[in-house]
Amino acid sequence: MKSPRIFVPNDATAVACGADRIARKLAHELLARGVTADITRNGSRGLFWLEPLIEVETEKGRVGYGPVKPSDIESLLQAGMLHGADHPLCVGVVDEIPYLKKQTRLTFARVGIIDPLSLTDYEAHGGYRGLKRAIEIGPSATVEEVVESGLRGRGGAGFPTGIKWRTVAAAPADQRYIVCNADEGDSGTFADRLIMEADPFCLIEGMTIAGLAVGATRGYVYSRSEYPLAFVVMEKAIEKARNAGLLGKNILGSGLDFDLEMRMGAGAYVCGEETALLESLEGKRGLVRAKPPLPAHKGLFQKPTVINNLVSLATIPVILDKGGSFYRDFGMGRSRGTMPIQIAGNVKFGGLFETAFGITLGELVNDIGGGTASGRPVKAVQAGGPLGAYLPVHQFDTPFDYEAFAAKDALIGHGGLVVFDDSVDLADMARFAMEFCAHESCGKCTPCRIGSTRGVETLDKVMAGEQRAQNLVLLRDLCNTMKLGSLCALGGFTPYPVLSALTHFPEDFGDTPSLPAAAE
Repeated sequence: MKSPRIFVPNDATAVACGADRIARKLAHELLARGVTADITRNGSRGLFWLEPLIEVETEKGRVGYGPVKPSDIESLLQAGMLHGADHPLCVGVVDEIPYLKKQTRLTFARVGIIDPLSLTDYEAHGGYRGLKRAIEIGPSATVEEVVESGLRGRGGAGFPTGIKWRTVAAAPADQRYIVCNADEGDSGTFADRLIMEADPFCLIEGMTIAGLAVGATRGYVYSRSEYPLAFVVMEKAIEKARNAGLLGKNILGSGLDFDLEMRMGAGAYVCGEETALLESLEGKRGLVRAKPPLPAHKGLFQKPTVINNLVSLATIPVILDKGGSFYRDFGMGRSRGTMPIQIAGNVKFGGLFETAFGITLGELVNDIGGGTASGRPVKAVQAGGPLGAYLPVHQFDTPFDYEAFAAKDALIGHGGLVVFDDSVDLADMARFAMEFCAHESCGKCTPCRIGSTRGVETLDKVMAGEQRAQNLVLLRDLCNTMKLGSLCALGGFTPYPVLSALTHFPEDFGDTPSLPAAAE
């Protein structure tokens, strides 16, 4: 009789909730009962309110139990968990949970399904088919497949990925590089971490395809010191891929070479900006570079460099496997494909939800996220990290789409949504945005370095009621100067949360509330 297979997640969220202790307790109890079982440490499915979520393979599918505590293990085993039996913690067949069933998982199709460090698992679920096709069709056709897909950078700027690759491939050079920006510093975001911890070969395959497509032989993954588990998993996966002939010299007998390595940042938010990241990779202080030249022409060590966000690169395998037109058929307008939206903050069902562009903000917060965890009314959602705008409830009909968000002076960014109930003071949050910018500024340009500091001082005066009208005028002027004059997005986007809070929630600044425009 086949031994039951039990899945206990090993990503940072589940581990923080006690998954390691659960795995040890489960192994101990099975041994005491003389039961042989395969305990697989998978990644989280992204349903974080259920973590740690234990899954058991059964004839009807993988049955889940969660959230589980170590003290629950004995009762779960006694109830017949190994056979998918009922229990108060049973959530049924995991694939049938509405939160998962409503998703369109392309980039995250294997996340939570496979053993992250098993190449056998990865290939059994479609892994390395994209790389094999890229080798078969050749570099230029691979680049054009990515252009055809309509994939845009998933890190914030939304620049077409294929155009960037085409530019690097055409740049004359004796050396080119692939750099993965995994410096996931935005509040409420965790998609990069989840890929590295739950499906690392997906990123490795995507970077390898990118390298072969543009003629790069070296790659770097720039991650965060706050992600120690992801770093360890990635290092192990890179070594396994190298040993299997999937990295290094003569990949899959193609005569093509590509290798990559991990690099860990030192905690500077500004190093999420591509040129500051390059400076850091070169061993320098993370200062923003002036553009031009663009990194596609003179990037890492002054060589042509593809810098893509981790989610962009992790999406490449499915595009090459199924074709650019397949991926392009999802989404709306110029926003093609799917986006892993990360729902966080004061929300009932926080987690990762991958879906095609076009779903509305209200659907994400109320239908998918279940509203606030506190039970109080939603007041605002910040989209796009600490530099993103605060969107009020009357804008919840806005589709999740780059252009639709831009029309509201908002950002999609890395896909993070942070929900706030009606107890939040948006003046405090606006002050935090300025304070955050002042703390994280690299100091290279005056609008960001000085403007953010003056912004904090001005907001303190507004909140104290000191010459409020005059200081609100000054605050808007500071924001416009930062928006138009900053060298990079840190100073340029900090006005978004400040101005959106001021526009939609003037009462929090002691100003007269304004009614939403009927045609807004």
